[in-house]
Amino acid sequence: QVQLVESGGGLVQPGGSLRLSCAAPGFNLNYYNVAWFRQAPGKEREGVSCINPRDDSTYYGTSVKGRLTISRDSAKNTVYLQMNSLKPEDTAVYYCAVGTLYLCSADSPPRRYEYDYWGQGTQVTVSS
Repeated sequence: QVQLVESGGGLVQPGGSLRLSCAAPGFNLNYYNVAWFRQAPGKEREGVSCINPRDDSTYYGTSVKGRLTISRDSAKNTVYLQMNSLKPEDTAVYYCAVGTLYLCSADSPPRRYEYDYWGQGTQVTVSS
């Protein structure tokens, strides 16, 4: 069983920054597709970013492009989501997910069915 552990969420003021981390003890993230999804109250879970294990190419949703950056630290077996210029509408539970069959594409958002393993989620609240 793959366990994904997210951390780094919290309360931040508009315009602030947070860095989310996704670790997978005993499982090598470097070989697999990793994505970040988010789910706001009353809304569907949406894929905001992913990173391809073959060439580290990435995808970003329109609403987050230019503000969020996904990256991989191979030595630490961790995937990060750096979030800058945060807005109240970024408030959501953020989930890390790993997919074993599909690859991240720069042209299309990650979809829930493409991902096999999920973390427990970390709350991000952007409010003054």
